[in-house]
Amino acid sequence: MKFLFTLFIFLLCTAVLPAFGGRERVETVRVTGVVRLVGTSLFPEIVITDDDTDWHVTSDEIDKLHNLQHRTVTVEGEVTAIELTFANGLPAGTRKELKNIRIINVQQ
Repeated sequence: MKFLFTLFIFLLCTAVLPAFGGRERVETVRVTGVVRLVGTSLFPEIVITDDDTDWHVTSDEIDKLHNLQHRTVTVEGEVTAIELTFANGLPAGTRKELKNIRIINVQQ
């Protein structure tokens, strides 16, 4: 009986442990690029384009940069990298999203 109770407790602990998750490491980056509005009227998206990368701004932050389209800005924010895949399972690249952005500089 004690063995069954111990086995039950062990299984319960191993089932609940992944629910706590791991700590997500948040990386803060500084990006300088041109602000562009992409997408459709139903799904607008703000993208900051620098020499190498398109930095997608999360939907919560669109209002901060909406009036700065076609201008060069420097922002600081937290980056999340999302690996994209095609329907057939092949890799489609990486999408970098910025959140909690803070505008550092706006150029003409």
